[in-house]
Amino acid sequence: MSDAFDQLQARMTAGDHITLDAGTGTELQVKGVPMHPKVWCGVAHMSHPDETIAVHSEYIQAGADIVTANTYSTNRNMMGPAGLGDEAMPSTRRAVELALQARDQVQADRPIVVAGSMSHQIPVAEGTSGRLPEMVPATDIAKANFEEMAETLAESGVDLILMEMMYDPELSVLAIEAARATGLPVWVGTSARIGNDGEVLSFLKERDVPYEDLVKTLVQAGGDVFGVMHTNIPAVDPAIEIIRRHFKGPLSAYPDGGVFKMPDWVFDGIIEPVDFAALANSWYDDGIQIVGGCCGLGIKHIAAMHH
Repeated sequence: MSDAFDQLQARMTAGDHITLDAGTGTELQVKGVPMHPKVWCGVAHMSHPDETIAVHSEYIQAGADIVTANTYSTNRNMMGPAGLGDEAMPSTRRAVELALQARDQVQADRPIVVAGSMSHQIPVAEGTSGRLPEMVPATDIAKANFEEMAETLAESGVDLILMEMMYDPELSVLAIEAARATGLPVWVGTSARIGNDGEVLSFLKERDVPYEDLVKTLVQAGGDVFGVMHTNIPAVDPAIEIIRRHFKGPLSAYPDGGVFKMPDWVFDGIIEPVDFAALANSWYDDGIQIVGGCCGLGIKHIAAMHH
């Protein structure tokens, strides 16, 4: 583990509150960076490195202890079907390089950790937020792609691997196992939704998977931190209570706001930064140690937590 992560871990052990950043891809969109029609933000940092460094730097200046490399959509499961398979790992390495550059350029008064985002994202239907079920890769292919992704993140110098939007039980387990094999800290962010009958479900839309079943499966796969991310705010508290039943380690919460209509984020109904800061404090008071934001929430939301 890196010195930065060791210092962050010491803070966590001491009970300190930790601030994660918020959306990376959506903040690039806010800065006018175009999203790719097939891979969303997966190559945005390749064409706009200065804007990417600026996003990470501004998060650090706003108070984030952790910045997340723009690697959510750079996995081969997503890039391959778009004809960009050969660019998947170069894009991953470049995203990490830019996050590390931002950390080096900002003189922070605290250790700053760089997380590598790792998802099981596959192609998304245009104009929607739903994946294309026919594009789910076979188990052996998915496993190899996750191993490639995890190893590339580790070799590129991330301090931890942030498993993001884990909602498909089968793919999530393969991804978590690949990340854990690197020996790096692995933090697991699950995604939930509220069903028509009020039940908390996995974000998976092709079929209803009880969120509790997802959590039990993923806790068995392993992880140093578990939490709720890319989830509408009303679903966060009930989802966290389910995690508490099965995981006794540190908890995280970083919800989203707005809706995704591939390839752009629609910033509708976003919580005001001052209201998010109050919500974040309530989560800290409730024992959720790591708080940040996801898509739709941005630098202003993180800054509000520290003012």
